[in-house]
Amino acid sequence: MISVQNFTKRYGNHDAVKNISFTAKDGAITGFIGHNGAGKSTTIKAITGVISPTEGNITINGIDIVKDAQKAKYQFGYVSDSPDHFLRLTGIEYLNFMADVYDVPQKGRSGFIETYAKRFGIYDDLNNRILSYSHGMRQKIMILGALIHDPSVWILDEPMTGLDPQAAFELKKMMREHAEKGKSVFFSTHVLEVAEKLCDEICIIKSGELLYTGTLEKLKETHVSQASLENIFMELTETKE
Repeated sequence: MISVQNFTKRYGNHDAVKNISFTAKDGAITGFIGHNGAGKSTTIKAITGVISPTEGNITINGIDIVKDAQKAKYQFGYVSDSPDHFLRLTGIEYLNFMADVYDVPQKGRSGFIETYAKRFGIYDDLNNRILSYSHGMRQKIMILGALIHDPSVWILDEPMTGLDPQAAFELKKMMREHAEKGKSVFFSTHVLEVAEKLCDEICIIKSGELLYTGTLEKLKETHVSQASLENIFMELTETKE
């Protein structure tokens, strides 16, 4: 579970994120949506310990990301919005490196790599350098690297970007399977149709302020038209200045 309480991030006199609170619950997929510059990346960077809050606190499975960063970081797997990392390693070298970081036993990592690399259709490419991979293949290998230690919390920043339809389908299945095990998935996306179909809970952010957090059903109850998430999102972000 991710708990964000009264989180503010200030740069000089500018509040990039302003006193927001929400929870990404166990057993649920929580979508984080907002326009570019809304504060999504800042919030995710704070959740993952890349930056520190100016005010407020953030815990992962009850562990404070600032006070006990190393223990907190073992709780989650994080996929950033750019897959262009470790390009000179081969796919298998990268996965073994990530497994070493998290002390994953050899037997456990081998089974994971075979199963999920095949699900993503990149098993036969693992001996090639990541530099030679397409954007979508790089995204797949970064996802596998983030999840190889079987973290209870998944934090995914625009994870569908660049994925082919089959891989996107597999990732959505994996996210649902993870939530059904009583674990948590928190992901940002610009694709509102995906969020509407996949998410149990929604957080909507605009200009650093949280406009809504809760279920899509409750959100729709506030709109007589029972509109789609896309329409509701446009109404909220256009009219609430």
